[in-house]
This record gives sequence, structure tokens and C-alpha cells, in this order.
Amino acid sequence: MGPILLPIALVSAGAAAILNLWLAMRTGAIRRQTKVSIGDGGNEALIRRMRAHANFIESAPFILILIALIEFTNGTSLWLWVASVLFVLARVAHALGMDGMRLGRELGTLVTFALLLGLGGYAVTLPFVAPAMHGVPAVSAVPAG
Repeated sequence: MGPILLPIALVSAGAAAILNLWLAMRTGAIRRQTKVSIGDGGNEALIRRMRAHANFIESAPFILILIALIEFTNGTSLWLWVASVLFVLARVAHALGMDGMRLGRELGTLVTFALLLGLGGYAVTLPFVAPAMHGVPAVSAVPAG
């Protein structure tokens, strides 16, 4: 077996898959309790669990893609590991906050938004900054390959 490419992206995607399963199981538990198999039945607890799961699904793909592409471009780094761990912890806090844990929802949302902005902003500027750091022009008229 050769070296593992993109270890941060791999661990992040694995953690996200496990977190997604946990969120789905939490929603399913309320569905069984309330006997609501489709929709939310007007049940607030079910609505909250469904939204926690949906909020995760809305942000996880962007975070995972950004982590993978930044890692592919720059290599493995401590700050990217920190971003990955923060994302998982933020989404757990958000889910627990949706169930009433004080500050969980707000903190989870704030950290997720900060990561989306930070990773997204870095990704947008990286093609223009990285080449300049290596003595290569940021914009080239020569096609890649």
C-alpha cells in the first residue's frame, strides 16, 4: 500500500459520513416515537432533528470539497486539520443545540459559517497567490498540460 493521498480530506469525509448517520438515526428515533413516517407531522422535536440533519447536508459538501481541493493544492497542514475538527465539532454542537443545548446551535452555525467563508475565501485567492510564491506568474496564457 502506497502513501495515503489527501489524509485530511479522507478523515474529514469519513467523519462526515459517521456524523450524517448519527443525525439520520436521531431523526429516525423521533419518527419512531411519534409514528410519523413521512413529513414532520407538526411535531417540533421532529422538525428540529430534520433541520439539524438538513443543515449538515447543506454545508458538509462545500466544506469537504474545499478541504480536499486546498489539501490537494497545498498539501497536508495543521491548520486544515484544525478546520476539519472544528467543522465536525460545530455540527455536533449545532445538532445538540437544536435539541435545546444552550449556545450549541448558535456556536455551531457561527463556526460553520466562519469555516465556509475562510476556506472559500482562501480557495478563491489560492490560484493567484500560490503561483507567485513559487516564482510562476499567477495568470498564464499557456494552457495547462
